[in-house]
Amino acid sequence: MKFLRYKTKDGKVKHGYLEEGKVFEITGDIHGEHHPTGDEYKVNNIKFLAPCSPSKIVAVGLNYRDHAEELKKKIPGEPLLFMKPSTSIIGHEDKIIYPSHMSSRVDYEGELAVVIGKEAKWVNESEAFQYIFGYTCINDVTARDLQVKDVQYTRAKGFDTFAPIGPVIETEIDPSDLEISTFLNGELKQHSRTSEIIFKVPRLLSFISRVMTLLPGDIIATGTPSGIGPMKISDKIEIKVEGIGNLKNYVA
Repeated sequence: MKFLRYKTKDGKVKHGYLEEGKVFEITGDIHGEHHPTGDEYKVNNIKFLAPCSPSKIVAVGLNYRDHAEELKKKIPGEPLLFMKPSTSIIGHEDKIIYPSHMSSRVDYEGELAVVIGKEAKWVNESEAFQYIFGYTCINDVTARDLQVKDVQYTRAKGFDTFAPIGPVIETEIDPSDLEISTFLNGELKQHSRTSEIIFKVPRLLSFISRVMTLLPGDIIATGTPSGIGPMKISDKIEIKVEGIGNLKNYVA
């Protein structure tokens, strides 16, 4: 099922699910008990919001071999973690604000995102999927020049609007072999499959849960394939993950 969070024309924020081009409103907790209200909307009559409100985004660096190679970095022996703040989150069709006061190169990084469904701490790999609510698309926007300059990634990854997610959370797919693509102004820039990920989803969730407690709605960004590159103001960037949808944003 494709869950989403959206705003109606009267400004109300709601949750629902997407089916055959229509949005059906639900009430309750999407991670727990919820029910349809009977109200429905056409997609062009709502504004997509980020489909969840994570307390944190835990991202994984160098998790595709070809991406490590293009950056001329060694493949890590264990997952390389960094975090993006909740204030960096925007939704489908929102604007990525170019921080020209600090950076002169801002890159796209298309990724599969895991959405946590219940509190996860010290989780075994064999039980990892019990803690996952679903999957969405994320663009791990990166100020590449600052990433090279700084010792750690906080500034390069943490600007406001640097974490577009959406458009929906798909709860019924297998993340092990999904096609993932990034398009810049309609031109294909990244193309791979999640089968190429070095540290698979269960390993990531288990590893991270031994560092920090993951809460419902938190996101694990699983890494980006090769083909990263810069965006400029007025560009359109799209991240497409098989079975989920197409996350579209604009650079402003």
